[in-house]
Amino acid sequence: MASLRLPGKPLADIAGRPMIVHVLERAEAAAIGPVVVACAEPAIADAVESAGGRAVLTRPDHASGSDRIFEALQAIDPAGEHDAVVNLQGDLPTLAPALPARALALLADPAVDVGTLAAEIADPAERSDPNVVKAVVSCQPGSTQGRALYFTRATAPSGEGPLWHHIGLYAYRREALARFVTLPPSPLERRERLEQLRVLEDGMRIEVAFVDTVPLGVDTPAQLARARALIAGKLE
Repeated sequence: MASLRLPGKPLADIAGRPMIVHVLERAEAAAIGPVVVACAEPAIADAVESAGGRAVLTRPDHASGSDRIFEALQAIDPAGEHDAVVNLQGDLPTLAPALPARALALLADPAVDVGTLAAEIADPAERSDPNVVKAVVSCQPGSTQGRALYFTRATAPSGEGPLWHHIGLYAYRREALARFVTLPPSPLERRERLEQLRVLEDGMRIEVAFVDTVPLGVDTPAQLARARALIAGKLE
């Protein structure tokens, strides 16, 4: 709710419903498990529950979304029935429902602690844009996934070949999430301002699946207008 560029954005109206409700519906359409909105503000919880969804109020002072979802997970599943959790950002109202399942599928490999997604950068301007996080992935040419070696705001790796735009959607093995929230922010995490580096610096494994497109994240009035047009069917 305190977004500087788009204040109150979780409740921004899109086709007559709050943005967070659109995200809720996209998550439910993924059909991979129960969907819960973890939030710090009663207004968001009210909007979710009015739409028939489930919300959990969490502390407002969490440093990251991963900390917030862990608190919510402990509240809704204290017995540990669920062994994995997918963390979706609340500003992805046009998210393709197939993407959460794609990230979750990476946990089928018992060596993987966290699954996430990336799409090949097509726009040359994004290669040097620090707002576009790049995933440096170890994989063979033509592979559909690979092991994350690093994440950075810089242009990396150098040389010929694709650059991968990281998509901030994570599937955590429950044990990995519980471990993550006990760790202090790591040096590279602080330097790059990327919490996923805490996972790598601790020695956990992140696997990256390659997808075709980056879902639209809504952070500005212009992006909100685009989301409204996409949902209204005026754009492709």
